[in-house]
Amino acid sequence: MPGGYLTTHVLDTARGQPAKGMTVELFRLTGAERRLVSSKITNADGRTDAPILPAEDFLPGTYELVFHAGGYLDKSGAAPETPRFLDVIPIRFGISDAGAHYHVPLLISPFGYSTYRGS
Repeated sequence: MPGGYLTTHVLDTARGQPAKGMTVELFRLTGAERRLVSSKITNADGRTDAPILPAEDFLPGTYELVFHAGGYLDKSGAAPETPRFLDVIPIRFGISDAGAHYHVPLLISPFGYSTYRGS
């Protein structure tokens, strides 16, 4: 059975377009340890060019995706504010099926966000 993998897709709902240029980090959490596994930047489609967690590194466990929304919003032309209402958005989730595709998208605007397990 092929190994699972993890992807994301970031959409800017305020502008009605993909969120290009957002830094996304993935951490694996084991007890009190929080280890950086991957760091990527979204492309013109709001996706990363490769899975954030490819099949060869995919393991069940607890993970945290960290979306650096503030930097993206600063560059996107969103009205400036200090500090930003949304800056760093962590999403903690579990992977239980080592053979599945996990997709964790982010829908963002300057004052709100939403996520879900996609396909």
